[in-house]
Amino acid sequence: MTTPISRRRLGDLDVSAQGLGCMGMSQSYGTADRDESLATLDRALELGITFWDTSDVYGDGHNEELLAERLRTRRDDVQLATKFSISRQPDGVMAIDGRPENVRARCEASLRRLGVDTIDLYYQHRVDRQVPIEDTVGAMAELVQAGKVRHLGLSEASADSVRRAAAVHPITALQSEWSLWTRDLESSGVLAVAREHGIGIVPFSPLGRGFLTGAITSPADFGDDDFRKGMPRFQGEAFDANLRLVDAVRALATEKGVTAGQLALAWVSAQGEDVVPIPGTKRRSYLEENAGADAVELTADDLARLEQIAPPGAAEGGRYADAGYAYGDSPAR
Repeated sequence: MTTPISRRRLGDLDVSAQGLGCMGMSQSYGTADRDESLATLDRALELGITFWDTSDVYGDGHNEELLAERLRTRRDDVQLATKFSISRQPDGVMAIDGRPENVRARCEASLRRLGVDTIDLYYQHRVDRQVPIEDTVGAMAELVQAGKVRHLGLSEASADSVRRAAAVHPITALQSEWSLWTRDLESSGVLAVAREHGIGIVPFSPLGRGFLTGAITSPADFGDDDFRKGMPRFQGEAFDANLRLVDAVRALATEKGVTAGQLALAWVSAQGEDVVPIPGTKRRSYLEENAGADAVELTADDLARLEQIAPPGAAEGGRYADAGYAYGDSPAR
């Protein structure tokens, strides 16, 4: 691919039409490879993929430090997004903390690790069910006023949480899982509420955590340190049922002369000009394949066929072992 990837807007934030999810460079998808990860970041810049997504919990800070190695010389070329609120406890359990004092402390720590003065887009990674979201977003708004953050975002928030957050401060982006096999963003009403408030949509795992590429054909494809092994969709009868969905996507992709992954990514991007998917990878080869989706044009017939293949609810099995990990609500203030 020689033509730079196109651009889109999330509210007032101009970004590449496809972003780069960086989590896998530090955790969850097998052994980390620093040199290949840095080379992937370099290739992303060459392709015009400048919207980079990380979090302070990815690798317990390692991922932000990795990105800092490129931000030292290319900061002005990158639209940088990071997140706070989740932390890994000694027993491995993930804790969520949306207290205002934690918002400030975590932001300062991210700025230090990233080696930057300002974060372009700062998300609450998960809603704290113990802290009113008005209090959390109020503290995030203070970061904007202090010049430490330019724009605010939410991740995996419910429709009610989005509405309440937007009443406190403009929300630029809502990050949530959205793909051909994960369409509850639509059916839950979250998408509609976000659009009512002019909030851009940033789908993570738009390739179904790699499943929609067709590269995964058996649970045995996962290494011992791959977190997908514990997800209901990748187990037993659900795995087999979902494999049939992938086969149908691959068949249509073959007709169009593209890969299954490119077709799946193109479908997400076709859901609106306010949609900027962030497929994650730690390898240049996959990055280049993903970037090719920017040139894939889907006809009305293509979209209708994909709707038949993967309507809402088509996938078998839950997204997480703990279903409460997504679309969180916080208590009323």
